[in-house]
Amino acid sequence: MNAVLRPAPAALLDTAFALDPYPAYARLREAGPLHWSDEFFGGAWLLTRHADVEAVLRDDTRYSAQRTGGWVMNTANTAADGEAGQGTRAELMDFQRLFARAMLFVDGADHIRLRGVMNAGFRGEALERLRPFITTWIERKLDELDTTLDPEGGFEFMAELARPLPAQVIAELMGIAPEARERFTAASEDLASFIGAPQPTLAQARRARLSLQCLAGHFEPLVALRRRQPGDDLVSRLVQAEVRGEVHGGAELLAQCAMLLFAGHETTRNLLGNGLQALLSHPAQWQRLQHEPALLPGAIRELLRYDSPVQYTGRRVATDLVLHGQRLRRGELVVALIGSANRDPARHERPDELDITRRNVGALSFGAGAHVCIGAALTLLEAQLLFGRLLTRWPNLQLAEAQPPWNANPVYRGLRSLRVCTRDPA
Repeated sequence: MNAVLRPAPAALLDTAFALDPYPAYARLREAGPLHWSDEFFGGAWLLTRHADVEAVLRDDTRYSAQRTGGWVMNTANTAADGEAGQGTRAELMDFQRLFARAMLFVDGADHIRLRGVMNAGFRGEALERLRPFITTWIERKLDELDTTLDPEGGFEFMAELARPLPAQVIAELMGIAPEARERFTAASEDLASFIGAPQPTLAQARRARLSLQCLAGHFEPLVALRRRQPGDDLVSRLVQAEVRGEVHGGAELLAQCAMLLFAGHETTRNLLGNGLQALLSHPAQWQRLQHEPALLPGAIRELLRYDSPVQYTGRRVATDLVLHGQRLRRGELVVALIGSANRDPARHERPDELDITRRNVGALSFGAGAHVCIGAALTLLEAQLLFGRLLTRWPNLQLAEAQPPWNANPVYRGLRSLRVCTRDPA
């Protein structure tokens, strides 16, 4: 490919990486800022350092977010003998058409147009209207747990709080009726598995296709209802924008609905789980937050830096260029290792330490540039309200297991479960 190809110094995606990726990131950063790896999507450039990751995320001229075509269709090309072929590619084409229309994967004028429609739904006034809903949901759930939990045996935080809270909040924002919310959110696991796979299989692509179609199908009657009866929710905003010609109907509108619902709870739940696990693993930090609750907003940003729920993202090289002396060709994939950038000692002092008093955190967990996470403020609000109540409601909250199980998803790093107790376990 390139005469001076710089391969990664060692295999990256092993069992140890799934449990704790940060030592591997440190080795990569020390070995250099840019590496070629065959472990990602059949071959990709890995960026390891904060300055480069941020620069690529902010540069939508030389690096493109439009990357779903090869990503989806290569699963057919690499399928086992007898599975691949024109039929398989045709089967995945409708998935690709819908997937590629999501704002996350479009550039330029189309991205500006879609983001402009949705921005207002994630700004101050809209979020403040959600605050009472979030507060009431948290209080009701904690009351329920208080009446049922064994203080020593505790409860499973991911199942009881981290997963359902963001799912309920994004559904409320989008105007999904309470009785319909479970079926809307049930399809997300297979999408996360596909997006998080460095080498997706045909089976993963097929499951993700069905999940995305299922989500889009759930939204079709809601979109039809909002055309007749508009409300003050995000789906209504999209429908009204369709009338104005700012959003195309059909696949484009449904893609925004489906991917917003997915993104609205997938990453937030992992921030809540990773963040609580980190805080309870550092009890002095947990105790300091109890005495100085004003530190909480900054603490949440530090938790995002310390163990990001999104570990990397991809970009396609839009034009031939040279980076760190290496020729990158148009169409090649660049993987921006956000988790590595957030632990870069050139950007953060004592990067492997959790410090809730850290100033100017500057984490890249929400991305940067044009594609910065549209729901960042909502995620921070949910985390602040939940952690704030946990600190006051159960100040003696502790981990009930030394090694909670991680999900082994290289992109969406999170816990499968997190058992906690409200006083010392027996």
